[in-house]
Amino acid sequence: MSREDYEIIIGLEVHSELSTKTKIFCSCPTTFGGSPNKQTCPICMGMPGTLPVLNEKVVEYAVKAGLATNCEISRNSKNDRKNYFYPDLPKAYQISQFDEPLCEHGYVEIDTENGKKKIRLTRIHIEEDAGKLNHDEFAGDSLVDLNRAGVPLIEIVSEPDLRSSEEVESYLRKLKSILEYIEVSDCKMQEGSFRADVNVSVRKKGETKFGTRTEMKNMNSFRSITRAIEYEVDRQIDVLEDGGEIEQETLRWDDVSGKTFSMRDKEDAQDYRYFPDPDLVAIKLSDEYIENIKKNLPELPESRKERYLTQYNLSEKDAKIITSSKYLSDLFENAIKVCNNPKAVSNWIISDISRILNETEMDPIEIPFDSNQLGKLIILIDKGTISSKLAKKVLVEMFEHPRDPEDIIDEKGWVQISDEGAIKDVVMRVLEANPQSVADFKGGKQKALGFLVGQAMKETRGKANPQMLNQMFLEELNK
Repeated sequence: MSREDYEIIIGLEVHSELSTKTKIFCSCPTTFGGSPNKQTCPICMGMPGTLPVLNEKVVEYAVKAGLATNCEISRNSKNDRKNYFYPDLPKAYQISQFDEPLCEHGYVEIDTENGKKKIRLTRIHIEEDAGKLNHDEFAGDSLVDLNRAGVPLIEIVSEPDLRSSEEVESYLRKLKSILEYIEVSDCKMQEGSFRADVNVSVRKKGETKFGTRTEMKNMNSFRSITRAIEYEVDRQIDVLEDGGEIEQETLRWDDVSGKTFSMRDKEDAQDYRYFPDPDLVAIKLSDEYIENIKKNLPELPESRKERYLTQYNLSEKDAKIITSSKYLSDLFENAIKVCNNPKAVSNWIISDISRILNETEMDPIEIPFDSNQLGKLIILIDKGTISSKLAKKVLVEMFEHPRDPEDIIDEKGWVQISDEGAIKDVVMRVLEANPQSVADFKGGKQKALGFLVGQAMKETRGKANPQMLNQMFLEELNK
């Protein structure tokens, strides 16, 4: 049997760190990248005799995420202790939510090759993050950094509704976009702010019972997630085709070898011995509290996309790409305020900026220049100060060494030549040096004009105004 004879079943547990200033149960800061163990206190280090106090902002952010993903918001929920031992979990339990989460029964709609599809959400709950182990391969030791312990998370659990790695990527990008728009998380995947546990199983088409699943934990790259799913699906099918059985286990994805490796048996809920946390009171939300958050939700990506179609006359494809990231969308809107040229801003984001982001595997939030600088670049093109060709070089320089485009142009000597006398001199020299091309043009070969303009641009190192060049060449050739 082939892969086409099997159905792929995928469910995701997405962990997103919330952008609160302090941790979930104490007042320690949540800043990323601090010196090890400097953002800790007796509470997040699990010292005896300490009492956690719930950060109200965490509840607000979780409710915002639930409302933005069409969830039902629980009026009564609680915190539970999830018991397991791991070196970076100082209390030997994690404060999470079990049977009474804050948000349930939502959905996220994605685009697939067969049209729109709703991916159901089982729940969204709040919990604390664990610490981090830093492994020293040379000494063979591991060091514990508890700065991340107690950083607030929401865990977004989907139903097993996803059927391909393409659907998974579409779902994750949509979910990431929503969380960015409502400003509850920066979703910086490279910093672990948005990561996913991926549950994968396969079954023969026509069967109704799910196959045994495996789980790949803490994946924070779209590319790694899609590669890991493709590999794991093929591996499971090969095992079944050879008469074997899939073991329920937790796997580690190795990006270098492109393979999964077994870490441990997969735990079920009963293995964690959940029970209500006795140090924390129940969470009770009023209708008024929830309604107030709902009224103040920011514009979501779908709404912004529809507005771009009418307000800026963008194509469906372009509007979708720009609104896929709040950071790209904000760059677009704010650059328009500077240059008043929506079409040009859209073209630069869709083409050159997106290309550089893809080539460098950079997230839009990492774009080093601001909307004011992008708007200024477009103004310089519109004014004829710089050609579009040279503007591409300026953009690369803005990525590598961000500063105002005027400064880059001055430093590099890239100001466009628009002086009629100077351009006329170049045109006459090129015509004199290329009599055959002149004859070809007069003989009806229009391509000869392009060659002549190209020679002039080469002589001026791309600085000559291309419109003026075309016009002057035509004037001389038609005499």
